[in-house]
Amino acid sequence: MALCLKLLFGPAAAIFLSAVVIVSCFTNLPYLRISYSDLPSLSHSYYFAPAPVSKCDIFRGEWVPDPDSPQYTNETCSYIQDHQNCMYYGRPDLEFLMWRWKPDGCDLPRFDPHKFLQVVGNKTLAFVGDSLARNHMQSLLCLLSKVATPRDLAGTGKHHPDKILYYDGYNFTIYILWSPFLVRAEEVADSPGAYRLYLDEPEEKWLSVASRFDYVLLSAANWFTRQSYFYERGQLIGGMYVQLNFTSSLTNRYSHRMAFRTALRALSGVRFRGKVIVRTLSPMSHFEGGPYNAGGDCRRTRPYRANETTPMEGVELDFYTSQLEEFREAAAVRGLDMVLMDPTAAMLMRPDGHPSRYGHWPDEKRVLYNDCIHWCLPGPVDAWNDMLLHMLSE
Repeated sequence: MALCLKLLFGPAAAIFLSAVVIVSCFTNLPYLRISYSDLPSLSHSYYFAPAPVSKCDIFRGEWVPDPDSPQYTNETCSYIQDHQNCMYYGRPDLEFLMWRWKPDGCDLPRFDPHKFLQVVGNKTLAFVGDSLARNHMQSLLCLLSKVATPRDLAGTGKHHPDKILYYDGYNFTIYILWSPFLVRAEEVADSPGAYRLYLDEPEEKWLSVASRFDYVLLSAANWFTRQSYFYERGQLIGGMYVQLNFTSSLTNRYSHRMAFRTALRALSGVRFRGKVIVRTLSPMSHFEGGPYNAGGDCRRTRPYRANETTPMEGVELDFYTSQLEEFREAAAVRGLDMVLMDPTAAMLMRPDGHPSRYGHWPDEKRVLYNDCIHWCLPGPVDAWNDMLLHMLSE
């Protein structure tokens, strides 16, 4: 355990694992799925997203073969970061590209860049969250690159964590705002990798510009598995994986829940008039054969079917259900226009879609781990934008 913490939070940790998983150190689940038959035992109906009325549930289904995928490659899209550029770094199997998400009982159309730009014309979309929010945004940029290329209004460079991209001719703007905790956070100066989280204070970087957004997509999970101290009303109330001089029963389940609650209350407090999209978590435990820092990897070459996976549990299930609960509560009482984007079940079936070792050259002389958190581009994450277009078109 001590070795696991030291490696994860030490300065040598690879940057792409900034969102990775103490979970994998404590719970090594080879692959997961949501077991909805298990959830009623939790005794609360609000563990479920609000059921759509007379509409297809696009978030329940299977991955089906699709010979027309992918819609772009690393040669046609320049927005792919190295550690997600699986084709460039020599991934030998390409079967993982040849699938699309098919909801039960209906179809989810393939992403149409022309239609998307028509829908979002004269609007602004903000991705607020961590590196998986950026992974989602870069997938969108690649899908749109078939018809349009944006201008970088922020001038921060291609892979800077904060960007403003503008599509001439459509008056469409994309923001990506790095906020892995959604609330105000400070890295502890004398303990790199540990953070002070002010759980009742939304991060001003994104909240202060929220009035510019027509759509804001909130997502966060992985960083709450880091060392952290919890503050409310300016007072230290607990922590996770850190030493305290008092007894506290609070865990990262609490910090994760309160961050979503604070973010959604803050949007209500500033009378946000756009649409809030809450995206549920992406799998954190697709490692097999050991934890991430002891040979754990994700080398599968095809998706699972829903009946081939095992129930999601532990911190992942807790994070997921708290996202649903906080969404349900905010949608009911906060006066926000909100929708739930719930790709968790779909992505739990895709342990084949991560970069693994194919985000770098094998002989690079630096500390590197197999990446079973982010998603190859192109890859399964492109389905998130099929879902997003469907949701924005309703």
